[in-house]
Amino acid sequence: MKIGQAVEQYALNYLNDVGLTHITSNWSCRFGEIDLIMLAHDTLVFVEVRYRKHANFGGALDSIDQHKQQKLIKTAEQFLTEHPHWLEHPCRFDVITAHPNSTQAFVINWIQDAFETEFYF
Repeated sequence: MKIGQAVEQYALNYLNDVGLTHITSNWSCRFGEIDLIMLAHDTLVFVEVRYRKHANFGGALDSIDQHKQQKLIKTAEQFLTEHPHWLEHPCRFDVITAHPNSTQAFVINWIQDAFETEFYF
């Protein structure tokens, strides 16, 4: 298993453990890919998972710039277009950052509602 897949699985397990329900993983379209789509109570959560081996060159959260945010938004809009039954739910974007730790596989940092957006339909 590659490191990216391992981190995404670790993040999925973490989110399941704190009570979110898994909808799908690695959902992609022509605009991009969303790592995890989860349900938190009634809220549809689009999750970007980022891993950095070293924080020396900027952390994982720093790598989600305005361009990446716009790609995520367009991809989420496409998901909602293809699955309109989810339009009834509020939506948000979360980010899971991970880095290695000597005592466990990864250290997870979960940033809920990581950036503001409005959907346009």
